Amino acid sequence: MPLTGKRILVGLSGGIAAYKSAELVRRLKERHAEVRVVMTESAKSFITPLTLQAVSGEPVSDALLDPAAEAGMGHIELAKWADLVLIAPASANTLARLAAGLADDLLTTLCLATPASLAVAPAMNQQMYRHPATQDNLATLARRQTLVWGPAQGAQACGDVGPGRMLEPMALVGLVEQHFAPKAQPLAGIKLMLTAGPTREALDPVRFISNHSSGKMGFALAQAAAELGAEVTLVSGPVSLATPAGVQRLDVESAAQMHAAVMAGIDRQQIFIACAAVADYAPKTVASHKIKKTAADTMVIELTKNPDIVANVAALPNKPFTVGFAAETRDVEKYARDKLDRKKLDMIAANNVAMAGQGFNSDDNALTVFWPTGQTELPLAGKTELARHLLTLIAEKYHDTH
Repeated sequence: MPLTGKRILVGLSGGIAAYKSAELVRRLKERHAEVRVVMTESAKSFITPLTLQAVSGEPVSDALLDPAAEAGMGHIELAKWADLVLIAPASANTLARLAAGLADDLLTTLCLATPASLAVAPAMNQQMYRHPATQDNLATLARRQTLVWGPAQGAQACGDVGPGRMLEPMALVGLVEQHFAPKAQPLAGIKLMLTAGPTREALDPVRFISNHSSGKMGFALAQAAAELGAEVTLVSGPVSLATPAGVQRLDVESAAQMHAAVMAGIDRQQIFIACAAVADYAPKTVASHKIKKTAADTMVIELTKNPDIVANVAALPNKPFTVGFAAETRDVEKYARDKLDRKKLDMIAANNVAMAGQGFNSDDNALTVFWPTGQTELPLAGKTELARHLLTLIAEKYHDTH
């Protein structure tokens, strides 16, 4: 049994979905996991500690400063005990407190004190889930390697319909089993280079031409590639993102600099992913001083074409397996297939950046992936999850051709 002997700390925050947590604990125990339960004060308004004690077979912890508990399994001991901390349900308030790094009750203190993986199962009203503050908090937690499981869509206790339902207990059990399952590394030993973020094409010392790319998709791909065992080189335009663990990062500004960095190291790579939103054109001349406003109502800036990085890589005599991206606002399949054929790519991942809630500056994305003999849909998901699906597909197609 994959969960035999695994120590799982289940945390409950306040929300009607807390009634599902008793079933979650029972199902984890059925799979021979060791389960402890921690409840917030709000959670006890929805389900009693006695119920959770009955299904877990262990005392329920709810107080940060419990003299009796400190003598045995206090908050530090409990934090060290866990192999996984799973907060289900994770309310909007709890997510905010975790993102802020607060430690004002037992559950949040445990999350700061534990070396174990942290997973959250969001559960809240659909409007609360969609609020930018909640989305920012989830993005912050994801950047810290917190596992975000869910939420599901559907009817809610308040009568609304939309995202915010906690995943069902058996779905969460499946994710726990998947978390502890041995991780396949289909890219072990493979050297992989990718580009990410925007480029900036200078007009003068203070102005530049750029785009809305945040770099989130490219950095998620770099993280996923490293998790799958690849030796990753990330060539990044100017972004405000932390470098994923185990990834070598090269920072550049312009398309010309990105091209030079890629071509300098591409002969050592077996896979190349062009995820950056590279400017097609750059100003022909860059003013040495700030361009001053004149009386004229218009200004003409002459642009010159930038080098086509992905096409140049794909044209190499011993090219790596080359994957492009196509960010389109219409006719996505038409333009993506044209780019795949014209630039002689092995694969292309296309997305419609005109769709609200996905693409540039969003934490979510959806992709249609094309290769010469087929295509597949990767539906809307968080960019971290989507990156794992895409890298798994890339690994599969790479090994099919090598």
